[in-house]
Amino acid sequence: MGNSVYKINKGINTSIQFKGLKAQYIWYLGGGLVILMVVFAILYISGVNAFVCIGFVFLCGAALISRIYKMSNKYGEHGLMKKIASRNIPRVIKSYSRKMFLECKRN
Repeated sequence: MGNSVYKINKGINTSIQFKGLKAQYIWYLGGGLVILMVVFAILYISGVNAFVCIGFVFLCGAALISRIYKMSNKYGEHGLMKKIASRNIPRVIKSYSRKMFLECKRN
C-alpha cells in the first residue's frame, strides 16, 4: 500500500473568483455576453452589414466588460446587494404616541 497524497482545498467557504470578478459578477458578465450574441444574430438576420454588427457588438461588449469590472471592484462580493437593499430602509421612523413602548414594557 503506497502513501496517498491528497491536496487540501484551502478555498473552502470563499466566494468564487475568476480573473478578478467576484461572486455574482461572473454571472452578470456571462448573461451580458449571451445577450450580445443574440443581438448580433438579430442584427445579422435583419440584413445589417456584418462589419457594422461586429463593430456594434464589440463596442457594447467592451462597455459591458469595463462596467462589470468596475462594479466588482467598487462594491465587492456583497456590496451591490447591500446598496440595493439600502433603498428599502426608511430614513426616519415617526411615532406620535408612546403607546407602542408602554405595551412592550408590560410584556
